[in-house]
Amino acid sequence: MSTQPRKERKTLHNLPVHKNRAQIAAHLDEPLLLKYNTRSTTIRKGDTVRVLRGEYAGTTGKIMEILPRARKVTVDGVTVTKADASQKPRPVDPSNLVLTKLNLDDPKRREKLGASEAEASKAESGEAAPEEA
Repeated sequence: MSTQPRKERKTLHNLPVHKNRAQIAAHLDEPLLLKYNTRSTTIRKGDTVRVLRGEYAGTTGKIMEILPRARKVTVDGVTVTKADASQKPRPVDPSNLVLTKLNLDDPKRREKLGASEAEASKAESGEAAPEEA
C-alpha cells in the first residue's frame, strides 16, 4: 500500500481481471443489510439495484452487464440517447448504486451470504420473504 496517488492508480489500472472483478461491489439496502448481516457484496448480473447519484438517481433496474476493465456496470433503464435517437446503455460506477434485491441462483453466493435455497426460490418467483418478528 502506497501513500502516493500515482502508484495507487497504477496498481488499480494493472490489476488482473479476477481481482478487478472483486472490486465491483455495492452496499446492500437496509432490509438486506439487516437480513444478511453484511454491508456490501459484489454485484452480479441479475441483481436489482437503485441508482443513488447523478442524472439517473432514483432509477431502479436489473444489472444487464458488468464491465470489469472499466469497473462499471450497465443497469436496465439507465440509457443515453444518441444523435440518431437510438438508446444506448450508460455505464454506471458501482459506488453510485445500492443493491435492493440479490440474484441467489449461485449456490456459492447463497452459502457466502448465509441464504437458504428456499429464499432463492422465493426470490426467483418474486414472492416477498416472510418478516421475522
